[in-house]
Amino acid sequence: FYNLVRAGFFTDVAFFRVIQGFMAQGGIHGDPATARAWQSARIPDDSAAGQHNTRGMVSFAMAGPNSRTTQFFINLVDNSRLDPMGFTPFGRVRDMTAVDALYAGYGESAPAGHGPLQGRIQSEGNAYLRAEFPSLSYIVSARVL
Repeated sequence: FYNLVRAGFFTDVAFFRVIQGFMAQGGIHGDPATARAWQSARIPDDSAAGQHNTRGMVSFAMAGPNSRTTQFFINLVDNSRLDPMGFTPFGRVRDMTAVDALYAGYGESAPAGHGPLQGRIQSEGNAYLRAEFPSLSYIVSARVL
C-alpha cells in the first residue's frame, strides 16, 4: 500500500462501493491500462497480529488466500466478524470525517444494489464511473507524510 501511494496509484480513484453500516471500498485505478497492469499483481497475505476490523481500520479486499491486489476498504463500523476470514487491517484512518461523508447512495453492485460493476471499472475506468455514477466520491490524491 505504501509503495502504491508513493507511485501515485491512488490519484483520482473512486470509492465505488460504499455500504452504510459496513464499509467503503476503493482501489481500482481509473485508467483501464493501469488497472489492467495491476489486476494480476498479488500482495501476500499478512497475519492479523492483534488487529481487528473495527471502525476506521483499513484492510485489503480479497477473494480468498493470496488474492489481494490494489483494492482496499475502510471499516465504517465494527466488522470484527471479518477477522477470521483473513481480512487483515494494515492501517487506520485517524479522522473519519471525510470517510463518513463519502457518497453511499449507490450501495452494493448489481444485482444486490445499484452500484458500479467492478469488471466495467477495470475495463472502462473513470469514464464509465463518471458517466453512469456521477455522485461517487474520489480520492483526489494520496501521499506519504
